[in-house]
Amino acid sequence: MQKNTFKVNTLRIKNNEDILLDIAFDIKSSVALIGESGSGKSLTLKALLGMLPSNLNAESLFNNNFITNGSETEHIGYVPQNPFTSLSPLTKIKDHFLCSHQKQKELLELVDMDIDSLNKFPMQLSGGQLQRIVIALSLEKNPKLLLLDEPTTALDSTNKRNILNLLKSLHSKFGFKMLFVTHDINSIKDICEDILILQNGNICESGKTMEVLSNPKTNYTKNLIESNFTNREFRV
Repeated sequence: MQKNTFKVNTLRIKNNEDILLDIAFDIKSSVALIGESGSGKSLTLKALLGMLPSNLNAESLFNNNFITNGSETEHIGYVPQNPFTSLSPLTKIKDHFLCSHQKQKELLELVDMDIDSLNKFPMQLSGGQLQRIVIALSLEKNPKLLLLDEPTTALDSTNKRNILNLLKSLHSKFGFKMLFVTHDINSIKDICEDILILQNGNICESGKTMEVLSNPKTNYTKNLIESNFTNREFRV
């Protein structure tokens, strides 16, 4: 196993007798997780974060340790899908952080945000600015692994490109691993080294991102690439 590789040994989730997810994979650097709605992408993230609902029977073996109540998530950062709903609208940006004021300033500088933003409320910032704040929050505990749940879905094309460039820069600077969940295949071409294609809770295809995208082996993957989920809502 490559040094510092995150290894998902087993991720098996049942609802009564129905198997919702049954996968295993490695995160050596940056991995894209692609699949249609209901394929198991969100379940994967929730399992790795120890956030599965109690009615599901889960066997989650991560880096040879079972995930129980988030016990293995100390060094995992998380960037949620929609910055407009992930921050409390009545709480100033500075109060979303748990670290010192000096550390907050350093984190905002990393994501190219003005320090004055700390004294603003989320509603006073744009979508692109809020996503930068959310990324800064995800870096607060110096993660070794960053989970990204469609981080550009709520953004327009300009902000999307800027956020992708920022994530690429931070990944290079700090060397954390990334698991990037998205519907937008084009967004991961330059940022994710490997790709996993999920279908009905199973990995139906995997490999180097550009190799899979240029020469897909399954009709399911071909259809995903051709459609590219272009009909997505965004906010400026």
